[in-house]
Amino acid sequence: MVKYIFITGGVLSGLGKGIVTASTGLLLKSIGYSVTAIKIDPYVNVDAGTMNPYMHGEVFVTEDGGETDLDLGHYERFLHINLSRKHNITTGQVYYEVIMRERRGDYLGECVQIIPHVTDEIKRRIRSVAEESSADIVLVEIGGTVGDIEGLPFLEAIRQMRIEEGFNNTLAIHVALSPILPSGEQKTKPVQHSIQELRRIGIQPDAVVVRSPRWLEPGNKAKIALYSNLPGEAVYSDPDVDTIYRVPLILHMQGYTKHIAGRLGLEYREPDLSRWMKFVDRLSNPERRIRIAMIGKYTKLRDSYISIVEALKHTAAWNNIGIDLGWFEATDIENNRIDLEELEGYDGALILPGFGRRGSEGKIKAIRYLREHGKPILGICFGMQLMVVEYARNVVGLEGANSRELDPNTPHPVVDLLPSQYNVEHLGGTMRLGSHPIHIVKDTIAWRIYGREVVYERHRHRYEVNPRYIDVLESSGLRISGWSPEGYPEFIELRGYETIYFGSQPHPEFKSRPLQPSPIYYFFVKSIAG
Repeated sequence: MVKYIFITGGVLSGLGKGIVTASTGLLLKSIGYSVTAIKIDPYVNVDAGTMNPYMHGEVFVTEDGGETDLDLGHYERFLHINLSRKHNITTGQVYYEVIMRERRGDYLGECVQIIPHVTDEIKRRIRSVAEESSADIVLVEIGGTVGDIEGLPFLEAIRQMRIEEGFNNTLAIHVALSPILPSGEQKTKPVQHSIQELRRIGIQPDAVVVRSPRWLEPGNKAKIALYSNLPGEAVYSDPDVDTIYRVPLILHMQGYTKHIAGRLGLEYREPDLSRWMKFVDRLSNPERRIRIAMIGKYTKLRDSYISIVEALKHTAAWNNIGIDLGWFEATDIENNRIDLEELEGYDGALILPGFGRRGSEGKIKAIRYLREHGKPILGICFGMQLMVVEYARNVVGLEGANSRELDPNTPHPVVDLLPSQYNVEHLGGTMRLGSHPIHIVKDTIAWRIYGREVVYERHRHRYEVNPRYIDVLESSGLRISGWSPEGYPEFIELRGYETIYFGSQPHPEFKSRPLQPSPIYYFFVKSIAG
C-alpha cells in the first residue's frame, strides 16, 4: 500500500517546512523508494498565478503549466523529479470543485458541508496524485501553521486518512520553532503549545523537527519529547545552516531516516548520499568567488527569485566557485537613487523577470550601461524583452521603441502581445505556460549551451519579441538563436560581444537541479569564472 507522510508546521510560517519535506523525500528516495510530494495551500486563490511575489514569493511553474507554490520547486530540486499542477492543492480548487458539483446536482438532496464533502474532496485529490504517480511514498505538506482557521479542513482530512489508510501507512511530522531569547536561553514552550494544538485537533505527531538558530539542547529535546508523547529519538534538531542542501544530511545523522522507515514498516537500507555530500561540500568550500548583480523589481523579498538563486548555486558548486549576489532595485535605478557605476564592481549581471511598468526603465538603463561596458549579461523572460527594447532604442535607432505592455501607443512595439492572448478574459492560468519546444540555431551560443536541435524549457509570459522587427534587429547585430514552433524568438544573443550577452524568454531555472544544473546558468557562470 501507499505510505503517506503528512508534514505540519507550528508557531509561525516560513520555518522551512518545505525544506524538511523535500529533505525527507530525498532521504527516502536514497534508500530505494519512489517518492512524490504534494503542497497544500489554504489560501482561497485557485493557484499562485495572480499573486504579487511580495505576497507569496516566487510562482513556480511545472512542466504542464501549473502556477504553483515555490515549495514545489524545492521538491523538484531535492527529489530530481518533475511534478504537475495537481501536486499543489489549494482551498480555491477544493471549494470550486465542491460548488460545481453541487450546481450540477451531484449532491442532490444533501446539505453540502465541510465534513464530509470538503474533506472528501481533499482526500480524493491526495489519493489521485498517489495513484497517478505510482509512488511508494507520498509526502503531503500542509501550508500555514496549526491553528489557522484556513487550514482546519485540511488537518481534519489528514486525521481521517490516518483512520482510513491505517496507522502503519501514515506518519505525521510536525515542524515547530524553538526561539533563542536575547539572554541566550533556548525556549521550548512555543513547540509544546504547537504540539498541544495539533493533538487537540486529533493528530498525534510521530516525529518532531525543531527549528532553532542553534542545535537543540539535550534537556530541551527531552522536554519536547515528554510533552509530545514521543521517545527522545523521535525529536530532531534542525538548526540554522550555511545552505538548505545540508538539511537532509543533518537529519539523517540523527537517525531520522531509520526512524521513519521503521515507523512505516519499510525495509531500511543505508542510503548512498555521496554525490549529495560532494555537492554540499563544493557549495560550502569554493576555491574562489565571483560577484553577480541581480537587477529586478521585487528585490526586497528574495524569495521572489528563489529558483534563479538556487540555479546559480547549483552551477557555482560544480564550477568550484562561490557567488556573491548584489541586489539592485530597478525602481531605485529608474529614480536615480543608484549610481550605475556600482555595477563596475560586479563580474556579471542578471536582468530578472517580472511584469509591469514599474522599474522597467531602470532595467533598461542598467542593460545599456552593462552592454556599453562589455559586462556579461543574462536576461530572463521580461529581462530578455527589455534587452531587445534597449537594443532597438540605442543601437538600431528606433526612437520610442518599447513593449506594448509598458506603452500601448509605442511607435515601435518590438515586444508585443502574443496572438493567443488577444481575447483572454481571465488573468488566472491564461499565460503561455509550461514546457514548450525550442528549436536551436547551429553555430550560436545557444547551440554551444545545449548542443542539440530541440530543447524544452518552461515558460510564463504573455508578450514576445515582435517578429516584424526581427530583420532590422538581426541586421544590426542582434541574433535570434532559438525559435518557438510558432516562429517567435526564444533566445537572443549579440554578435561580436566580448563576453556573454544572452536573453532567454523561458525560465531555465525551473528545471535546474543540484546534481544537474541548468545548461544556461552553467554556461553563464562558467563564462564569467573562466
